[in-house]
Amino acid sequence: MSSYLIKNANIVNEGSIFAGDVLIQNDRIAEIGESISVKSSETRVIDADGHYLIPGMIDDQVHFREPGLTHKATIATESKAAVAGGITTFIEMPNTVPQATTIDLLEDKFAIAANDSWANYSFMFGGTNDNLEEILKVDPTKVAGLKLFLGSSTGNMLVDDPKTLENIFSKTKLLISAHCEDEDTIKANLEKAKEEFGDDIPISQHPIIRSEEACYISSSRAIALAKKTGARLHVFHVSTAKETGLFSNKKKLKDKKITAEVCVHHLWFTDKDYEAKGTKIKWNPAVKTEKDRDGLWKALLEDKIDVIATDHAPHTIEEKNNGYLKAPSGGPLVQHAVEALFEMHHRGRISVEKLVEKIAHNPAILFEIKDRGYIKVGYKADLVLIDPNSPWTVTKENTDYKCGWSPFEGTTFRSRITHTFVNGGLAYEGGKYGNKPKAERITFNR
Repeated sequence: MSSYLIKNANIVNEGSIFAGDVLIQNDRIAEIGESISVKSSETRVIDADGHYLIPGMIDDQVHFREPGLTHKATIATESKAAVAGGITTFIEMPNTVPQATTIDLLEDKFAIAANDSWANYSFMFGGTNDNLEEILKVDPTKVAGLKLFLGSSTGNMLVDDPKTLENIFSKTKLLISAHCEDEDTIKANLEKAKEEFGDDIPISQHPIIRSEEACYISSSRAIALAKKTGARLHVFHVSTAKETGLFSNKKKLKDKKITAEVCVHHLWFTDKDYEAKGTKIKWNPAVKTEKDRDGLWKALLEDKIDVIATDHAPHTIEEKNNGYLKAPSGGPLVQHAVEALFEMHHRGRISVEKLVEKIAHNPAILFEIKDRGYIKVGYKADLVLIDPNSPWTVTKENTDYKCGWSPFEGTTFRSRITHTFVNGGLAYEGGKYGNKPKAERITFNR
């Protein structure tokens, strides 16, 4: 049981910012008003001092590495870092060890999260070339969706058989989220790079190997198949300006059958950063050109791209410090994503209202998540207070990922998260963690 009264906040919700108070009772938002009086001596009052109060970020794509890859990360460590970063709900991917490609294996992950997670959670079920029968058993009201790797993946999760893909798209009732890169194009580009550089391929070749063409071929094929079959398709981590032309803003999000996500790293970095950051910014799809980054921002603001996520995918620094061919793709982001986006607000890229729409409201709409993603009476109290004028610099020492590093090291953010509430529990305050909140398996209005 808990009761908090947040006073004097700039509340950001549904396209507006207004001064007011929010009363939290137990796990829900009980009241929102211009001036709310304390109703109980047991209610703790927090003076927001004009800071922004936003709904917690719903991150629709993370890799928390558990089970099987826990030397890199665990659900406990990464969800805790996520809470420090203002992420109160996450959807985790199936490419763990073992891969979550059966209902039993998927439920094993839910069980781990029920015990260990600091943030609310759901998981994607993994599709393969040979598990359609299992896919059709998944209950869409209990699971976030189906993840398909249409480009390189670990194990047997590359789904590249055309008949299998059409069967999945035609028969599943799940929301399909897809990683879109064309494997044949990537292989051909890699062979060219090996011919030129041997085994010592420079990291600057990454966006040339995993090229605009590779992304566009795969995305356009997936979208064409979704249109043909009527499937509900969500394209993960769009990374090129060219791909943005595949998406539309002519319908409201709730009515769209085809949607798109962009990730923080594709909105922040460009190929000019490879020289300084090296393999620390090696992601799949690759960080590409400044023109691509600008095109992604344009599509995001025009509502052709619907949500912002992290694709948080940690590896140890020893793994990342390998040469190009051996260094794995992916990096840790959940602790710094919201503050990085607020930094882009300071730079004039995006309004606070639009930012909140893309990280909280829209993921809730897109996945039909029940009672989250907004500051509304009766909704779960997943809330974040942000001081927009409290500069701080990312260092190894203040980074909480299990892998112990961040691609943002040395970056100064002007905004700072001061409080994070998860289901009404104060999980993070003033740079310190509180009691572990009672995180919940999210539910869906489907």
